[in-house]
Amino acid sequence: MVARLVIAAPSSGAGKTTVATGLMAAFAGRGLAVSPHKVGPDYIDPGYHALATGRPGRNLDAYMCGTGLVAPLFAHGSRGCDLAVVEGVMGLYDGAADQGELASTAQVSKLLKAPVVLVVDASSQSRSVAALVHGFASWDPEVRIGGVILNKVATDRHEHLLREALGESGVPVLGVLRRAPAVATPSRHLGLVPVAERQAAAVEAVAAQAEQVRAGCDLDGLLALARSAPDLRTEAWDPNGPWAGAPGRAARRPVVAVAGGAAFTFSYAEHAELLTAAGAEVVTFDPLRDEALPEGTSGLVIGGGFPEMYGPELSANEPLRKAVAELARSGAPVAAECAGLLYLARSLDGTPMCGVLDTDARMSERLTLGYRDAVAVSDSPLAAAGARMRGHEFHRTVIEPGAGARAAWGLRQPERRVEGFVQDGVHASYVHTHWAGAPEAAARFVAHCGPGHGAESGT
Repeated sequence: MVARLVIAAPSSGAGKTTVATGLMAAFAGRGLAVSPHKVGPDYIDPGYHALATGRPGRNLDAYMCGTGLVAPLFAHGSRGCDLAVVEGVMGLYDGAADQGELASTAQVSKLLKAPVVLVVDASSQSRSVAALVHGFASWDPEVRIGGVILNKVATDRHEHLLREALGESGVPVLGVLRRAPAVATPSRHLGLVPVAERQAAAVEAVAAQAEQVRAGCDLDGLLALARSAPDLRTEAWDPNGPWAGAPGRAARRPVVAVAGGAAFTFSYAEHAELLTAAGAEVVTFDPLRDEALPEGTSGLVIGGGFPEMYGPELSANEPLRKAVAELARSGAPVAAECAGLLYLARSLDGTPMCGVLDTDARMSERLTLGYRDAVAVSDSPLAAAGARMRGHEFHRTVIEPGAGARAAWGLRQPERRVEGFVQDGVHASYVHTHWAGAPEAAARFVAHCGPGHGAESGT
């Protein structure tokens, strides 16, 4: 199997994304084929990973996809690569609430039999760093912490004190990084600003991260650690599984339009692969720029993103809003998650949207965040009533009302409620799902892309 490293930290904010992305870019700059991965449901970090490596950033989520799919999905993404770098989520041992180690970076490292490099924010400590590293290294003997990268080190004297303290820990220091404003990535209400919204600046930031890592890290030592990972005996996940042939594969290839561009950046690579395996022709379009849906569109997928940052521009594209509404009224399948739900609403912060759903959206001070155990309330092109799927919510908006006459999901935690809308062929919800964990959803969706729907029918 491919050489591999997991980049983790004691907590969020230590610099995992900077280090992981910098390592990916630095190793790619050496001519290695680098496979980028992210633990958890995050959509934004994989965009920077893709920029660093030239390959799709892929998520490894043990909650949404199940522990049994972590290694197969990893093998699928890293096929043909020399090295895989896996960025962790939150602190090393943090996972799904009240679920023990489930979905934690530690669990994923064990499932991948991968050594862990701990990124420590050393800005406010010296000798205490040894106690911190010792605690993390000894907490779970199945987690192998193979090295430490010290981040935000102030001076040569500070570095000396840190190295001296760690000298007896048994965990080698594989990198020391100084504070560097050039590598910083701007954040806002839901985390980092996506690559698609700052392409040129993002390229510069990734280049700066790579240079910082090259200058401050022992790349040869890190590569040797990655190559020390044992064989991982697993069969790679394949989108062309038994679910792809029936009922999804049709004699013709229906066009499924997938929203992209700066306003709709949240998408898992496996979704397009599953739609293609089910027989669809997947075409990406940009609701900020394109005034019509792709020719022949008979199904529409609108994932997550930041329509709240582009409300006036999305509203100003009236021809596309009308085309989306007409497609939805035709009964064609439409799957909308979070940002897609807002786009289908009557309005967003008072600005007209597509008007497909009788609900209005607005920004909120409250952050809604967490995994969701969902059961389909109504039959839809995405799921049959009673089907169970796991997902994730992450937004600072609210919609009123929060559910239609036919709701999309019944949620079991953190509180019992119904949410979302099923209307004609539309399935719209705040819940993000990962279809690799429920691949039949893609086949079902493509099967609903039947004759009589689409741009060729005048929609």
